[in-house]
Amino acid sequence: MALGLALLIQAFLIKPYQIPSGSMEPTLDIHQRILVNRFIYHFTSPSTGDVVVFHPPVGADDNKPNGMACAVSVGQDEICPEALPEQSKDTFVKRIVAGPGDTISVRGGIPIVNGKPEEPDGYEITPCQVGGAGCDMPKEITVPDGHYFMMGDNRGSSYDSRFWGPLPEDWLIGKAFGTYWPPNRIGGL
Repeated sequence: MALGLALLIQAFLIKPYQIPSGSMEPTLDIHQRILVNRFIYHFTSPSTGDVVVFHPPVGADDNKPNGMACAVSVGQDEICPEALPEQSKDTFVKRIVAGPGDTISVRGGIPIVNGKPEEPDGYEITPCQVGGAGCDMPKEITVPDGHYFMMGDNRGSSYDSRFWGPLPEDWLIGKAFGTYWPPNRIGGL
């Protein structure tokens, strides 16, 4: 009975995940464990600033260079405007920085959303190194309806929507709300 209840909770309500890469440092460290609310987006829309777990497009890999999952050809300093249409079975953890209808470009690793810098509010980022991949992408794109633009908090070391485009809302698994391992990092997000 207890096993069945635990499986039911993980399948529909709250699921634990382990952070696989350094793309969310300093907010989340490699191997840190988080809890994800899998049902919240059935009742409310995702918001800018949410840390989310999602399926990236097929071909996206947190350890590969840009362009692997962009549906269109873009230059090195251009944001991918459209992801490949098939989602991967992999899961990534990133922060939503722009939503449907927002315009976005990137300067110095900071997203410029609707013409204004989207500075971190209540969290830290690891800034881009000067001249790093994805740090300056001045050509603006518009996030399509029903899509979200994600970036890792480690701006110079995250392969994210800059390289594979905005993703459909139904690819989002849920919102991370807390950490439970290691013990010295237990807390909310």
